[in-house]
Amino acid sequence: MKTLVIYFSKTGTTKAVAEMIADRLGADTYQIEEAQPYTSADLDWNVPTSRANLEQGDDDSRPAYKGKLPDLSSYDQVIIGHPTWWGQPPRLIQTVIEHLDLSGKRLATFATSGGSTYVQAQTVMDRILDHPAPGCVLNNERDIVSWLTAIDF
Repeated sequence: MKTLVIYFSKTGTTKAVAEMIADRLGADTYQIEEAQPYTSADLDWNVPTSRANLEQGDDDSRPAYKGKLPDLSSYDQVIIGHPTWWGQPPRLIQTVIEHLDLSGKRLATFATSGGSTYVQAQTVMDRILDHPAPGCVLNNERDIVSWLTAIDF
């Protein structure tokens, strides 16, 4: 099974987990980049009018991505990784998923988080993907190995 790990990472934490997953699976990776880079002020959750607060609070927000998305035609499995912002995936993830043809792909999702569980993010991802896909918060190699074993990837 050929696998692609697609991820968005602002601090490097999600990137590190995505790379560990890819190494374990012999998978390819693709890093999502935002068209308008987030600044530290954009990500300040203490400021109600920060860009991220406004995006996360708006179900219709679809921040643009930079570049061309990968061709998924040669992949059997796709794993989508993201940080958890306010308990859910950044809106950029939804933008990207809406522009990918994931039909016929075996899917899984993961997040990195300093304190959130994956419950709310799982609900959002299942809705975005139009069907359940196993997901989990992963922050270290032990979690990654356990999760990949549990979902048989």
